[in-house]
Amino acid sequence: MPQAAEAETRALPRWTRLPLALGFGILLGLGAAPYNLWPLAFAGLTGIVWLFGRTAPGVTAAGTGWAFGLGYFGLSMGWIIEPFLVDIEQTGWMAPFGLLGLAGGLSLFWALAFWGAAAGRHPLLRLVLYWSAAELARAYVLTGFPWGLVGYLWEPTPAIQWVSVIGPHGLTLLTLTTAALLAHTIQNPAPRRALLPAAALVVLLGGGFLLTPAKQDLSGRPTVRLIQPNAAQHEKWDRRLIPIFFQRQIDFTAAPPQDGAPRPDLIVWPETAVPTLLHNAASALASITEAAQGTPAIVGIQRYDGAGYYNSLAVLDGYGDVAQVYDKHHLVPFGEYMPAAALFQRWNIAGLAARASGGYAAGPGPQLINLGPLGKALPLICYEAVFPQDVHRAPERPAFLLQITNDAWFGTWSGPYQHLAQARIRAIEQGLPIIRAANTGVSAVIDGGGHVMAALPLGETGFIDAPLPPPARLTLYSRSGDLPWLLSLIVLCAASLLRGRRDWH
Repeated sequence: MPQAAEAETRALPRWTRLPLALGFGILLGLGAAPYNLWPLAFAGLTGIVWLFGRTAPGVTAAGTGWAFGLGYFGLSMGWIIEPFLVDIEQTGWMAPFGLLGLAGGLSLFWALAFWGAAAGRHPLLRLVLYWSAAELARAYVLTGFPWGLVGYLWEPTPAIQWVSVIGPHGLTLLTLTTAALLAHTIQNPAPRRALLPAAALVVLLGGGFLLTPAKQDLSGRPTVRLIQPNAAQHEKWDRRLIPIFFQRQIDFTAAPPQDGAPRPDLIVWPETAVPTLLHNAASALASITEAAQGTPAIVGIQRYDGAGYYNSLAVLDGYGDVAQVYDKHHLVPFGEYMPAAALFQRWNIAGLAARASGGYAAGPGPQLINLGPLGKALPLICYEAVFPQDVHRAPERPAFLLQITNDAWFGTWSGPYQHLAQARIRAIEQGLPIIRAANTGVSAVIDGGGHVMAALPLGETGFIDAPLPPPARLTLYSRSGDLPWLLSLIVLCAASLLRGRRDWH
């Protein structure tokens, strides 16, 4: 380590390092919904880069990155305890382990990036590259979990529009570069150095403003009806309440149009909205068809085919027939299936995936459903809307994205709003509208520019009728996907490693 860096390291008491890193992580967490305090989030990101510049290599650097991640993921993903509290007697004991396990596990990606970046010359440059690579890896490794990527701190601002050009991982790289430039300026103040981070922020925010498309003219567009029964998770499968929730959805389906709007052209129920398995649901589906009065309906339903259970979406035509079925393929580990189920069964641990000896079976993958005059839609069931790469795997470009979800699992504070934010980001990335029917909210219609055209707030019971926006522009990211960033980061990280090895010899 250079002498100047050693002096700065000694000037900062060792005991302050981890608390500072944890605090900066909490600041970054305040950028997530529902807080949306992006200036504080960016300050936390800049702060940890500044702290990294004063941190010794090895375990100290890794610990700094891990503590920062713990603060960020611990705050922003605090909703993870909510599913365990639905049946508190059975699974409540798992809640703290779930939060610590998720936050601590995801933080290992960042710890590895900090550890590698500190072991060589130009550590700030290496940190930007390695951290960006770690976020890309987090989106794919062990089925992936790209919730709360660093670049998402810009979601409340026009800068989020950059995902339509460079995608979420490109935006993460640009965000970390800007934070590194600012941290370097703070550590080595000079008027000329301040121009670079200022210019980067202008590019982020000003460029995002220029990239934001205008709202579309929706006159003459088909109308969609989104049903929100608002069944709390601890009540959803109560045998006494199931008929009430089902009838509520039937009543909303049959209701006259809102505010003089035309009859809906499509009716959408949320995830697992039908309380029977598909092969036993003839009576329920007949009731839905009658209430829909000839309008096609999409319903969330579970099904069993003799080999396994599936979390599915069924398309009902206007005549009472099941026209198409889509099975969720990207399942939630420990929630919808148990990884290494045989191992966990030795300790009688089934997580939240207790059905069918370990949960649901996975469907074959992304597929489109044909909705006639409305065009083809790409269905996304709950968690699947979190994954940009799953949208890219669609057989062809759809007319819109269609998400059904049950966010009652996530409680009433941060989880549902973060889920909505990520659905909005998928729309911007692809230049495609997304409609989402959520059990407890937030149900919404979002256009391809990310404008929320209509929404039913969290915790409200009802439905919304809204015009379906047309597809917007074909974005650069919708053509490229993540492959360019994957190849670029592999080459750049490999080059930094090779240069680092030469420095040591």
